[in-house]
Amino acid sequence: MASVLIAPDKFKGSLSADEVARALERGLLEAAPDTRVDRLPLADGGEGSVAAACAGRFRREDLVVTGPTGQPLTAGVAVHGRTVLIEAAAVCGLGVLPGGRKAPLTATSQGVGEAVRYALEGAADTIVLALGGVATTDCGAGLLRSLGAVLARADGTPIGPGGGGLADLRTADLTEARTALKDIDLVLATDVDNPLLGPTGAAAVYGPQKGASAAEVRELDDALAGFVRRLAATGDPDASRRAETPGAGAAGGLGYAGMLLGGRVCSGADYFLTLLGADELLAASDFVVTGEGSLDEQSLSGKLPVALARRARRYGTEVHAVAGRCTLPAERTAAHFRSVQALTDLTDQDCAHDSDLSARLLERCGRALAERRLMGKGRETAETAR
Repeated sequence: MASVLIAPDKFKGSLSADEVARALERGLLEAAPDTRVDRLPLADGGEGSVAAACAGRFRREDLVVTGPTGQPLTAGVAVHGRTVLIEAAAVCGLGVLPGGRKAPLTATSQGVGEAVRYALEGAADTIVLALGGVATTDCGAGLLRSLGAVLARADGTPIGPGGGGLADLRTADLTEARTALKDIDLVLATDVDNPLLGPTGAAAVYGPQKGASAAEVRELDDALAGFVRRLAATGDPDASRRAETPGAGAAGGLGYAGMLLGGRVCSGADYFLTLLGADELLAASDFVVTGEGSLDEQSLSGKLPVALARRARRYGTEVHAVAGRCTLPAERTAAHFRSVQALTDLTDQDCAHDSDLSARLLERCGRALAERRLMGKGRETAETAR
């Protein structure tokens, strides 16, 4: 009996990772019903991280936290033993903005700090911050203040929320926040390698998608730089070095805040592959189907499908990719995938935000893969491979 592992990321805007996996499975089993299929929905640190963890050994726990604009919301964290995974996007993400109204200068990461406190109260010894998809560019100021850090104006009053509030910062004391996490293994899971500041930093690269104008991007970058200078002036010799470290600019500077608290940056894709036991499944599979919404230049820098393909290579397991769209030529993908199928090649309709259409097309891809790879139908055709 053939064994197939279906291990995709989400198709952002249309289907969760689990929904993608189930659609591919339906198509594959329709064509090859005797196949053993293992589903492994995955994430790389952004949206869907809690769901991916809970598809494995973790369980979901809901808590009420402060949302990005100060309103309460219910967010889930993933818990297994003494490990708690917190998905920043679920707490202060673009997807949880009330009415979808962006707040580039005032959105806060306060709720992430509240979730960290929840983990600490539950006696966690490992806290994973899945960084990505946030609405904030506050350098983790909200998180730090939730954990007891003092961030104040010249008159001693607390600074306002968001990156805009950092412009008024004159006093920074992180002692209590650092003490709270002193004995905690803080994991910063991200596939973003941006530094905190400058043209490739948190504000410049990600500020516009959070609603920041060009002037606001400059204001935010200046505010973040001021925070770094203030920390350096108060005796933190590593403040500037950490700001230049890859990943410091992740999640609007939450990566930097995590580093200030002793956190370690790791590849979100690789972390989840290890967390969910991908190696054992890869070793036992005849081939793997993976995918994500957009297979593009960023994918090649270590996004989940490529990270999975690199692991599969250890076991000699071939990998086929399915994507909502693919902007890479075949010569760029051939090093990682035996074949790539883009949904945009199968329809003239816009499927990026149409979950029903995406699911039907994924079923079609699953059938085609089964017929080609399991039923001896021959080589890839122009319709089903790039």
